[in-house]
Amino acid sequence: MRLPIFCLLAVGVWGCATERSASVSEPPAAHASGALPFIENDYPRALAEARERGLPLFVDTWAPWCHTCRSMRAYVFTDAALARHAGRFVWLEVDTDLPSSAAFLEKYPVEFWPTFFILDPKEEKALVRFAGSATVAQLEKLFEDGERAYRGAAQGPEALLARGDALYGEGKSAEAADVLAQALAEAPADWSRRGRALESLLVAQYGAKRHEACARTALAELPKVPPSASWANAAGLGLSCALQVPPETPGAKELTAALEEKGRQALSPELAMPADDRSGVYELLVEARKHVGDEAGAKALAGQWLSFLEGEAARAPTPDARSVFDSHRMSAALVLDDPMRAVPTIEQSERDLPNDYNPPARLANLYRRLNRLDDALAASTRALAKVQGGRRLRVLSERAEIHLARGERDEAARTLEDALAYAKSLSSVQASPRTVASLEKKLAEVKGQRAP
Repeated sequence: MRLPIFCLLAVGVWGCATERSASVSEPPAAHASGALPFIENDYPRALAEARERGLPLFVDTWAPWCHTCRSMRAYVFTDAALARHAGRFVWLEVDTDLPSSAAFLEKYPVEFWPTFFILDPKEEKALVRFAGSATVAQLEKLFEDGERAYRGAAQGPEALLARGDALYGEGKSAEAADVLAQALAEAPADWSRRGRALESLLVAQYGAKRHEACARTALAELPKVPPSASWANAAGLGLSCALQVPPETPGAKELTAALEEKGRQALSPELAMPADDRSGVYELLVEARKHVGDEAGAKALAGQWLSFLEGEAARAPTPDARSVFDSHRMSAALVLDDPMRAVPTIEQSERDLPNDYNPPARLANLYRRLNRLDDALAASTRALAKVQGGRRLRVLSERAEIHLARGERDEAARTLEDALAYAKSLSSVQASPRTVASLEKKLAEVKGQRAP
């Protein structure tokens, strides 16, 4: 299950919910052309500068495979309105897939992409940890909250919000959820931070695996939040949580149906939100239809979703911006059982973005599904020439599937053995035990399939 406002680390179809990795070339959609002076992948330098200047440190943790991260780069961090905030923080971007980022990730674990941190450089303590996409206006509120926490100036609900952020930054999701719930309970009805606090609360509840509480919180609190991107994100988060509630739970069906209706409301054109977030809501609604066995309804929504994405891609100002929609276009096409509909645009992305491993990796998957196995293997080879880190494991796993489709079981086994050997060279934060176990299970299955 993928959430609409951020990317989860799980096995999926070359979108956000896929294994992590990084290109050996210059990463796509970097902050270099943005409005803020980000330092790239150098935490010690950024930390030293923040201490010297007496400023908090703003960190954007991202990954090249995460479409929400790339959407932030293409549509938000490039906004000239942010330039006036350049002096408020020292700015750092961390590509979580680079092996050199392992030390940062061990200190500040990341579960969702993108995650934004505001750190106190003196104590190296997270003052704010916010997961997901944000508009310029939402970022500006985040800046204010981070500065207030840094100065120790927060009071009342703002102090509780700052405390909840800090607990979440320490990885204490359950405690953060309790404090953030208290902040909402004590805040006045017109509290300007209500939307952001609700998003943070739902993320914390999701992280604490309080899925039913998360879903019920969303239903109870959404009427108190004005129509906005925060409202839509909260609706999507609530539906995500509802879909995780065991079906035998009393009231689970009704809870999911109520939040599915909120998701449909979030698609209203009157509700302003980033296209990537709107796409995420479509994806969740498709999953909700599948959840109840309504394949026809899922396909009907997928058709609307794909048409929406094609329109957004046609309006994108740059190839990088257009590529934001590639993974979801692929997902929607696969729901429609029409993988060819996604092929031409991803082939164009490979031509336009020759240093990006994502297009050939996605093409390898699509070509395999189309039984174009020679093309699939060639695309996989091109992706492997550009990818390292945890995402390389996913490329190798997909390559094994191509070999199996070609009847090459020995090659599939060798490919998985290569993946496991490579995994041992990575930090556990970049090659998780879950990932390694999945590869080991797949290798055992492939060896078991060998002819005697």
